[in-house]
Amino acid sequence: MIKYRTLQEQEIDRSLFRDFIRHQDVDLCLRRENGIWVKRSDPFIDDWSEKDYQVLIDCLRNTLNTDGFVYGAFLNGVLKGFVSVESKVFGEKNKYMDLSSLHVSEDARRNGIGRSLFIAAADWAMKHGAEKLYISAHSAVETQAFYMSMGCLDAAEYNKEHAESEPYDRQMEYIL
Repeated sequence: MIKYRTLQEQEIDRSLFRDFIRHQDVDLCLRRENGIWVKRSDPFIDDWSEKDYQVLIDCLRNTLNTDGFVYGAFLNGVLKGFVSVESKVFGEKNKYMDLSSLHVSEDARRNGIGRSLFIAAADWAMKHGAEKLYISAHSAVETQAFYMSMGCLDAAEYNKEHAESEPYDRQMEYIL
């Protein structure tokens, strides 16, 4: 049975991710071309290096240190998914909170973990004053299909930092 709980800063280290499999074989991507979303083959493998894990650990710790939300899904005590939301509200009308990460281990996908983590993030953001979650969604068709199935739409307002740092991501929002 999957158990969910808020993570604490002191437990966020490399050993937490020991059995986490980030691996994703991507073939089809959605890319914006001339204002239209186009499905195209652009195969690549997405995985994290040791440096990527260290950046992730630093980011998740920072999220907690700035009063954000980090929540995990565990199977037999092993991390199988996590989500994070930044506490800072942003946007022209201060409506957004950033869903900064949502990942499910490859061996645990398609079991409702992502859905449960997303709902927990949305609930937390709403209770902390946001009207919308902001998502910079990976270009993989499967990733964007997940967010659309959750009710996400193209963002009414783009976060410049996200759009510039991940130009192939789809900038989306979820109304709380």
